[in-house]
Parts: sequence; C-alpha cells; structure tokens
Amino acid sequence: MTTSTISPKIIENFDLYAPKLVSKEEFFSPGHRACQGCAEALAIRLMCKALGRDTVITNATGCMEVISSLYPTTAWNLPWIHVAFPNAASVGSGVEAGLKALRRKGRIPDKRVKSVAIGGDGGTMDIGFQALSGAMERGHDLLYVCFDNEAYMNTGIQRSSGTPFLAATTTAPAGKVIPGNQVWKKNVMEIMVAHNLPYVATASPAYPIDFMNKVKKAREVNGPAYVHCLVTCPTGWRSPSDTAIQLGRLAWETGVFPIYEVEDGKYRYTLPVPEKRRPVEDYMKGQGRFRHVTPDQIKVIQERVDVEWEALRLKVENSQSRTEIRERLKK
Repeated sequence: MTTSTISPKIIENFDLYAPKLVSKEEFFSPGHRACQGCAEALAIRLMCKALGRDTVITNATGCMEVISSLYPTTAWNLPWIHVAFPNAASVGSGVEAGLKALRRKGRIPDKRVKSVAIGGDGGTMDIGFQALSGAMERGHDLLYVCFDNEAYMNTGIQRSSGTPFLAATTTAPAGKVIPGNQVWKKNVMEIMVAHNLPYVATASPAYPIDFMNKVKKAREVNGPAYVHCLVTCPTGWRSPSDTAIQLGRLAWETGVFPIYEVEDGKYRYTLPVPEKRRPVEDYMKGQGRFRHVTPDQIKVIQERVDVEWEALRLKVENSQSRTEIRERLKK
C-alpha cells in the first residue's frame, strides 16, 4: 500500500505539550478484548476523553459492548448501560429525561451531565434507525455517535446499509454472478441534516484532534447532535491490523469518506482539503473485501465518489446557517 501523506497543518497542534491537548485520565480502560488494530476501540477511548466525567453512556449491542463488559469485568470508567441492538437512542433519550427530572427535583446538581448514545452502523443505520430518528426529531439533549465499521462485524461480517458498494461480506459474498454488495452506502449524514439538528459531523480516529474537538462541540450543544465516525475493522475489512490509521487517512484523501461538519445548517470542511484527491484504488487495494473488484468497477466507484465530492463542495461554498438566513430575511 502506498504510504499516506499527512499535511503539516493537521499535526501542528502536536508541537504543543501533549497533556494540554488531551486529558491523561482514562475513561475507557486498556485490557479489553478488542481485536488487534481495532480503530473503534481507539475512537471510543478518544470520545470518552473528550466527553469527560459528567457523562452517561448508552451502548447498543455490538463489538464495543462485547469486548468491554465480559462479566465480571468492565473497561468503562463512566456510568454505562448496555441496551438492545435497536434502542440505544430511545434509552439515551430516557436517560436525558431522567437527568432533567432529577435536576428539577434537586436530586443532582444543576451542573449538566450529558446523555450520550452510541452504536455501530447496524445499530444506528439499520435496526436502530427508527429510534435515532425519533430521538433527533423530539429534540432531546442527546449526543449520538455512530461508530461505522461498515458491516455487522460482531455477529459475522454481515452487510449493513453502511457497507460500501461491491464490498464482500458473508451475506453479500463476491461471486461470479454477483460481485459483492449491490447497494450504495446510505448517507445518514444528510438524513440527520434533514432533521434540522444544531450540529452534525463526520470524523475519524485517524485525525484524533479533529474527532475530539467535534465531540466536545457536540457535547456543548443544548439539544440533539450527531457524529458519524468511520472506524477501520481489520477483521471485516480483511486489512492488516497495522494499517487502521493509514486507511482512515486514505478514506479522507481519496474522498471516499469526506470529513466535515454542518453547524446550524452551514457546511464546513474541518481538515485541509487535498489539493488533488488520490484515486479510490489507493484506498481499496489494501482491503481484502475489495480484492475481487475489477478496473471497470473501480471506475464506477470513482465516478460516484467524484460526484458526491462535488456535491459536498458546492454545499460548503454556498450554504448559509439558519441564523444567517434569518438575519438576511429581516433586512
């Protein structure tokens, strides 16, 4: 695999003394049972550092629940509850309502404790989607973070609506007749934007400061917020465990996974935009789930990525926040 280049602007903050940037306190402990090279476990650790102690985590069934809470042990140093696959957002909404009631009754301090619900792509984009949409529509003071490893990895690498086009999974195997998954990845970001949320963002643990800053910003939102984090899965992606970060960077550098935020309706890139995007083949060739894909099929994927990248660029250049629009209409 070609070595990924890193812009000096992305890592310039690391010239500072590290503890000033990242808390040394660990809320997700080492010693859990995640696979070697699991980017999701790293992302959970970074998220918890960004959230801080005054947080209640609601965790849908999935990899992170299984690897972190095998009785009688736990990796969580925050209040944490495991719930069923489809209802993390519903239970997170209930936690938020309960915290509100306790504050009203004087049972807990007025200091804001944040309810945070998390799930994988299956528990978020598929069987948990109804609960997620309802929680966002009702306007709960809830942060939802989707850790998207692009399949149901915990139960055997079955395809989800987050699985990329033509990727091979156990339920969408690559054969002579059907070359892998036949459906394009669901754009949950745009669906969340359509819910008129105050804050929506994509992120990757390959860019840890960007990810943590977005979690901090989303935590401060008084209302619903959504962060969609792409996490490499060496087991399901059939990729070497030491390339998790490299693949995360390539996802951005090729445009396969744009990293941006939508605040009050206004789109903004949060990383320096590549002067020239790398071909999607650079991202795909390091993953066994794409080893069957032909050059002609890669061209189809490249065209789709180019179109989606251009559509996002136009939104970044032309979108206005709802606040800006209201001010303009008053004039």
